Amino acid sequence: MNAEKIAARLDAVHGKAPLVHCITNCVTVNDCANALLAVGASPIMSDEPDDVEDITSICDGLDLNIGTLNHRSIEAMGRAAARAAELGHAIVLDPVGAGASGLRTDTARTLLERFHPALVRGNMSEIKALAGASAKTRGVDVATADAVSDENLEASAALVRKLSQKWGSVVLVTGAIDIASDGQRTVAIRNGVALMGRITGAGCMLSALLPAFLAAGDDALLSGVAATCLMGTAGETARARLSGQDGTGSFRTYLIDALSTIDGASLAKTCRIEEL
Repeated sequence: MNAEKIAARLDAVHGKAPLVHCITNCVTVNDCANALLAVGASPIMSDEPDDVEDITSICDGLDLNIGTLNHRSIEAMGRAAARAAELGHAIVLDPVGAGASGLRTDTARTLLERFHPALVRGNMSEIKALAGASAKTRGVDVATADAVSDENLEASAALVRKLSQKWGSVVLVTGAIDIASDGQRTVAIRNGVALMGRITGAGCMLSALLPAFLAAGDDALLSGVAATCLMGTAGETARARLSGQDGTGSFRTYLIDALSTIDGASLAKTCRIEEL
């Protein structure tokens, strides 16, 4: 995997303009829609159980985000995922807050086991909880003990690789250092800034982008890495624009601005990945 392939995947998203069905959380739904529009894709947000099968049928991919879970959205996710699986559409699962409650953990595991998503994205605490391993959750945030660092990078990569093999999905763990694996290839991504953790929605936006990238080509790991590099680079670009009285609100706006202006050629120059 190299920068040129990552750049080509972003350009492919721009060219194809995939339609993505998002069943996502109400805290970040607007940002997720704007992130998709920024990269030239089209969002459609529907979580009405009687609506989702028709909506998913006309889309290219499905984002399942359990951030503000309720029984109505659980039914909608199941019905949409069944239809997406039937049609061969890429499904992305974001197990937001898995480990924080039994309902979240059980729902995420059920979606994983029933529908075999193409890609599972979460922080390390969420991924560990989904796997049934010991994890210390801080609500929807990664626990300090679980955070990926240079000191535990090798062990973290081994866990991500093992879970990818077990689940048959690309596993993407995001944090200060991102790790992605398809069970054979494993990659660390070092784009991004800490300020992304101080706004709501950076992770949710990435999860919304992932089905668009998966719809633009066959290599699911490449799609995951390309989308993650883009999001991290957008964060770096947004931080560089901050000045004077600019704070987290301006950063959020600049982040979406950056998603709309970064092209393949510029991404190729900024992406920082290493094979593990």
